[in-house]
Amino acid sequence: MSDKKYVKQTKPFRVPTIDGKLIEEHFGHASTGTSAFSVAHMVAPPHWSEPHQTPEFDEVTIVLSGRKLIEIDGEEVVLKAGETLLIKAGARVRYANPFEEPCDYWSVCVPAFDISTVHREEE
Repeated sequence: MSDKKYVKQTKPFRVPTIDGKLIEEHFGHASTGTSAFSVAHMVAPPHWSEPHQTPEFDEVTIVLSGRKLIEIDGEEVVLKAGETLLIKAGARVRYANPFEEPCDYWSVCVPAFDISTVHREEE
């Protein structure tokens, strides 16, 4: 076991997807076994969306380029490059990119993203 007080991530876990979205988890359950938080880089292609979900974790989204449409408890919020958003655990949320350009962003979840606690709805 290492005595280092840091972890440099050079090979994030690439989450397999079928919808064209890039997900690279740098820290979290899949990449490092971390459960306290997760950090992932994502690129949502144009005209992408996912089902509603009601996560048991807080999620911060940081948009680098493009735009992202986020529905939170029925309210629509457009997040643009340079903007951040915190969505608290228990909110019913749906992420989408209905725009013409990709959306490049980072996501931080506390505790870590877990498929068993995201509670995605069937569509």
